[in-house]
Amino acid sequence: MTSHSDARSVRRLLLAGAAIASALLLTACNPGSGAVEDFPGLPVEDEATEAGGEETDLGGGTEEETDEDDAVEVPEPTGDEPYVQYLDDGGRLAITVWGSSTCPIVLTGLTVTAEAGEGNAVEAALPEEDAEPRPCTADYVPHTTVFWTPVDVTTTEPLQVTVGDAVVTVPIK
Repeated sequence: MTSHSDARSVRRLLLAGAAIASALLLTACNPGSGAVEDFPGLPVEDEATEAGGEETDLGGGTEEETDEDDAVEVPEPTGDEPYVQYLDDGGRLAITVWGSSTCPIVLTGLTVTAEAGEGNAVEAALPEEDAEPRPCTADYVPHTTVFWTPVDVTTTEPLQVTVGDAVVTVPIK
């Protein structure tokens, strides 16, 4: 009788493990809308990714020989509006806003407002204003908040990102 109850216990344990593994896999496919990380300054992408992936010599021309019309123009961050760029080949989205270094603006969430093929747009949530204002320095520096790129948008269409009153277009990755 002991071996029969042991077999049932093992089967129940295996089924419970399979259920937990399935739940973890499903949640891994759909990242949350909260921030992955935030830090002072601008995001820095590793050189291989900035160059467009792995460095390979396929016999093509040098950068100087490349047609300028083929290049994607990415605006330089100026602080006049949020700066948004893809990281990790489009897997994450970095949003940089400017403000006081002692009271940085840390975005709290990312919501899809138009899915891929229907506008491809997201809105970044600004933090709630403090009920009691605190003293902040009068400097003007960048602070970056990073989110997983939502599964309902695509990197193969320009992405419209709304932060407060500003709307920024992220070029195709």
